[in-house]
Amino acid sequence: MARNITVHEALIYVMVMMAAVDRELSDNELRRIGNMVQHLPIFRDFDPERLVVVAEECGALLEPDDGLEQVLAQVAAALPERLRETAYAVAVEVAAVDLAVGQEELRLLQILRDRLDLDKLVSAAIERGARARHQTL
Repeated sequence: MARNITVHEALIYVMVMMAAVDRELSDNELRRIGNMVQHLPIFRDFDPERLVVVAEECGALLEPDDGLEQVLAQVAAALPERLRETAYAVAVEVAAVDLAVGQEELRLLQILRDRLDLDKLVSAAIERGARARHQTL
């Protein structure tokens, strides 16, 4: 039986799912996850030394055929409504860091929007903001 995860763990699970969905965890994605855990206010009370352990837990949970569904259920249960946009925002940040969002990533974002019951306009604004932040010359 799955244990209840914390809000911090849920947010990290979302980022790990996004990084792993295309089966190619890039150095940029891993750096971005670490950077967000180090600097975002939501992680202020989280011990960054636990990041690797939590990411590995998520990876292990994703392995079975129904792993994605199980992790999504844990994430949805752990996140209060007011932090669901935050979860989507960190997922979008991970997807956008490589400047190429693939079909698998787009599909996971759609699943997250639905599972977290996010407003389409809010989701679009989060996505556009990430695109703007990650533009290059």
